[in-house]
Amino acid sequence: MKDRKMILTTKRLVLREFEEEDWRGTLAYQSNPLYLRYYPWTHRTESDVQAVVRQLLAQREEEPRTKFQLVVTLAPEGQLIGNAGIRMKTMDDREADIGYELDPRYWGYGYATEIAHALLLYGFRELGLHRIWAWCIAENTASAHVLEKIGMRQEGRLRENRWMKDRWWDTLLYSILEHEWQAQEFPRSL
Repeated sequence: MKDRKMILTTKRLVLREFEEEDWRGTLAYQSNPLYLRYYPWTHRTESDVQAVVRQLLAQREEEPRTKFQLVVTLAPEGQLIGNAGIRMKTMDDREADIGYELDPRYWGYGYATEIAHALLLYGFRELGLHRIWAWCIAENTASAHVLEKIGMRQEGRLRENRWMKDRWWDTLLYSILEHEWQAQEFPRSL
Protein backbone atom coordinates (compact mmCIF):
# COMPACT_ATOMS: atom_id res chain seq x y z
CA MET A 1 0.00 0.00 0.00
CA LYS A 2 2.94 2.32 0.60
CA ASP A 3 3.56 3.02 -3.10
CA ARG A 4 -0.10 3.24 -4.06
CA LYS A 5 -1.90 6.53 -3.80
CA MET A 6 -5.42 6.25 -2.51
CA ILE A 7 -8.17 7.72 -4.69
CA LEU A 8 -11.92 7.43 -4.12
CA THR A 9 -14.25 8.62 -6.85
CA THR A 10 -17.94 9.35 -6.62
CA LYS A 11 -20.40 10.64 -9.17
CA ARG A 12 -19.27 14.26 -8.65
CA LEU A 13 -16.10 14.12 -6.56
CA VAL A 14 -12.57 12.80 -6.40
CA LEU A 15 -11.05 12.18 -2.97
CA ARG A 16 -7.29 11.93 -3.35
CA GLU A 17 -4.12 12.02 -1.30
CA PHE A 18 -2.87 15.36 -0.04
CA GLU A 19 0.02 16.94 -1.91
CA GLU A 20 2.26 19.66 -0.47
CA GLU A 21 0.74 22.43 -2.59
CA ASP A 22 -2.79 21.67 -1.28
CA TRP A 23 -2.15 23.93 1.70
CA ARG A 24 -3.16 26.95 -0.41
CA GLY A 25 -6.61 25.62 -1.29
CA THR A 26 -7.09 24.37 2.26
CA LEU A 27 -6.15 27.74 3.76
CA ALA A 28 -8.55 29.48 1.39
CA TYR A 29 -11.64 27.72 2.75
CA GLN A 30 -10.38 27.34 6.33
CA SER A 31 -10.11 31.14 6.53
CA ASN A 32 -13.84 31.54 5.93
CA PRO A 33 -15.67 32.65 9.13
CA LEU A 34 -18.52 30.22 8.36
CA TYR A 35 -16.05 27.32 8.31
CA LEU A 36 -14.43 28.49 11.55
CA ARG A 37 -17.73 28.56 13.46
CA TYR A 38 -17.44 24.97 14.77
CA TYR A 39 -13.65 24.77 15.07
CA PRO A 40 -11.43 25.96 17.92
CA TRP A 41 -9.53 28.44 15.74
CA THR A 42 -10.51 32.04 15.19
CA HIS A 43 -8.25 32.25 12.13
CA ARG A 44 -5.80 30.12 10.15
CA THR A 45 -2.32 31.01 8.95
CA GLU A 46 -0.13 29.70 6.17
CA SER A 47 2.17 28.03 8.70
CA ASP A 48 -0.78 26.41 10.54
CA VAL A 49 -2.08 24.76 7.41
CA GLN A 50 1.35 23.88 6.01
CA ALA A 51 2.16 22.07 9.28
CA VAL A 52 -1.06 20.04 9.09
CA VAL A 53 -0.41 19.11 5.47
CA ARG A 54 3.12 17.97 6.34
CA GLN A 55 1.69 15.82 9.14
CA LEU A 56 -0.83 14.26 6.74
CA LEU A 57 1.91 13.54 4.20
CA ALA A 58 3.92 11.78 6.94
CA GLN A 59 0.89 9.67 7.95
CA ARG A 60 0.69 8.44 4.37
CA GLU A 61 4.08 6.75 4.82
CA GLU A 62 3.22 4.87 8.02
CA GLU A 63 3.18 1.08 7.90
CA PRO A 64 0.69 -0.24 8.55
CA ARG A 65 -1.30 2.77 7.47
CA THR A 66 -4.19 3.54 9.79
CA LYS A 67 -5.07 7.14 8.84
CA PHE A 68 -6.42 8.15 5.45
CA GLN A 69 -7.00 11.90 5.13
CA LEU A 70 -7.89 12.96 1.60
CA VAL A 71 -8.42 16.17 -0.32
CA VAL A 72 -11.93 16.51 -1.75
CA THR A 73 -12.05 17.90 -5.29
CA LEU A 74 -14.79 18.46 -7.82
CA ALA A 75 -14.66 16.09 -10.78
CA PRO A 76 -13.52 16.65 -13.47
CA GLU A 77 -12.00 20.11 -12.94
CA GLY A 78 -10.12 19.25 -9.74
CA GLN A 79 -11.18 22.30 -7.70
CA LEU A 80 -10.24 21.65 -4.03
CA ILE A 81 -13.39 22.05 -1.91
CA GLY A 82 -12.49 20.31 1.36
CA ASN A 83 -10.99 17.25 2.95
CA ALA A 84 -12.18 14.08 4.61
CA GLY A 85 -10.77 11.09 6.35
CA ILE A 86 -11.15 7.72 7.95
CA ARG A 87 -8.87 6.93 10.89
CA MET A 88 -8.19 3.79 12.91
CA LYS A 89 -6.22 3.61 16.15
CA THR A 90 -4.73 0.25 15.12
CA MET A 91 -5.39 -2.24 12.33
CA ASP A 92 -6.62 -4.76 14.92
CA ASP A 93 -9.41 -2.55 16.26
CA ARG A 94 -11.69 -3.06 13.24
CA GLU A 95 -13.26 0.30 13.98
CA ALA A 96 -12.54 3.80 12.72
CA ASP A 97 -13.88 7.32 12.86
CA ILE A 98 -14.74 9.46 9.87
CA GLY A 99 -14.75 13.19 9.42
CA TYR A 100 -15.21 15.70 6.63
CA GLU A 101 -15.03 19.43 6.08
CA LEU A 102 -16.10 21.53 3.14
CA ASP A 103 -15.60 25.02 1.84
CA PRO A 104 -18.81 26.81 2.92
CA ARG A 105 -19.43 27.82 -0.70
CA TYR A 106 -20.19 24.13 -1.36
CA TRP A 107 -22.53 23.50 1.57
CA GLY A 108 -26.07 22.41 0.80
CA TYR A 109 -25.35 20.49 -2.41
CA GLY A 110 -25.16 16.98 -0.95
CA TYR A 111 -21.36 16.78 -1.20
CA ALA A 112 -20.89 15.94 2.49
CA THR A 113 -23.32 13.02 2.19
CA GLU A 114 -21.51 11.80 -0.92
CA ILE A 115 -18.16 12.04 0.90
CA ALA A 116 -19.40 10.29 4.05
CA HIS A 117 -20.96 7.51 1.97
CA ALA A 118 -17.64 7.00 0.14
CA LEU A 119 -15.81 6.77 3.48
CA LEU A 120 -18.26 4.15 4.79
CA LEU A 121 -17.91 2.14 1.61
CA TYR A 122 -14.11 2.22 1.84
CA GLY A 123 -14.12 1.40 5.54
CA PHE A 124 -16.43 -1.58 5.36
CA ARG A 125 -15.33 -2.93 1.99
CA GLU A 126 -11.61 -2.24 1.81
CA LEU A 127 -10.59 -2.03 5.47
CA GLY A 128 -12.94 -4.77 6.70
CA LEU A 129 -14.20 -2.66 9.59
CA HIS A 130 -16.93 -3.73 12.00
CA ARG A 131 -17.85 -0.26 13.32
CA ILE A 132 -17.47 3.28 12.02
CA TRP A 133 -18.19 6.27 14.20
CA ALA A 134 -18.22 10.06 13.99
CA TRP A 135 -18.91 13.02 16.19
CA CYS A 136 -20.02 16.58 15.59
CA ILE A 137 -20.77 19.71 17.56
CA ALA A 138 -24.43 19.40 18.60
CA GLU A 139 -25.27 22.83 17.19
CA ASN A 140 -23.94 21.75 13.79
CA THR A 141 -27.28 20.33 12.74
CA ALA A 142 -26.25 20.06 9.08
CA SER A 143 -23.42 17.67 9.97
CA ALA A 144 -25.68 15.67 12.28
CA HIS A 145 -28.18 15.41 9.42
CA VAL A 146 -25.47 14.04 7.09
CA LEU A 147 -24.53 11.35 9.62
CA GLU A 148 -28.16 10.34 10.03
CA LYS A 149 -28.71 10.37 6.27
CA ILE A 150 -25.92 7.80 5.75
CA GLY A 151 -27.53 5.51 8.33
CA MET A 152 -25.55 6.30 11.44
CA ARG A 153 -27.36 6.16 14.75
CA GLN A 154 -26.87 8.68 17.49
CA GLU A 155 -25.25 6.88 20.42
CA GLY A 156 -25.25 9.80 22.76
CA ARG A 157 -24.87 13.44 23.55
CA LEU A 158 -21.75 14.41 25.47
CA ARG A 159 -22.71 17.45 27.46
CA GLU A 160 -20.28 20.35 27.51
CA ASN A 161 -17.28 18.19 26.66
CA ARG A 162 -15.53 20.58 24.20
CA TRP A 163 -14.11 23.89 25.35
CA MET A 164 -13.54 26.36 22.55
CA LYS A 165 -14.17 30.00 21.82
CA ASP A 166 -14.70 30.80 25.50
CA ARG A 167 -17.55 28.40 26.06
CA TRP A 168 -18.48 24.73 26.47
CA TRP A 169 -20.07 22.86 23.58
CA ASP A 170 -22.06 19.62 23.52
CA THR A 171 -21.09 16.97 20.97
CA LEU A 172 -23.10 14.18 19.41
CA LEU A 173 -21.66 10.70 18.90
CA TYR A 174 -22.85 8.56 15.99
CA SER A 175 -21.98 5.10 14.69
CA ILE A 176 -22.94 2.42 12.23
CA LEU A 177 -22.11 -1.28 12.32
CA GLU A 178 -21.15 -3.26 9.25
CA HIS A 179 -24.32 -5.38 9.30
CA GLU A 180 -26.46 -2.22 9.63
CA TRP A 181 -24.66 -0.73 6.63
CA GLN A 182 -25.19 -3.94 4.63
CA ALA A 183 -28.92 -3.77 5.34
CA GLN A 184 -29.27 -0.26 3.91
CA GLU A 185 -30.45 0.56 0.42
CA PHE A 186 -27.33 2.62 -0.42
CA PRO A 187 -25.54 1.48 -3.55
CA ARG A 188 -22.52 -0.67 -2.82
CA SER A 189 -20.38 1.20 -5.32
CA LEU A 190 -19.65 4.84 -6.03
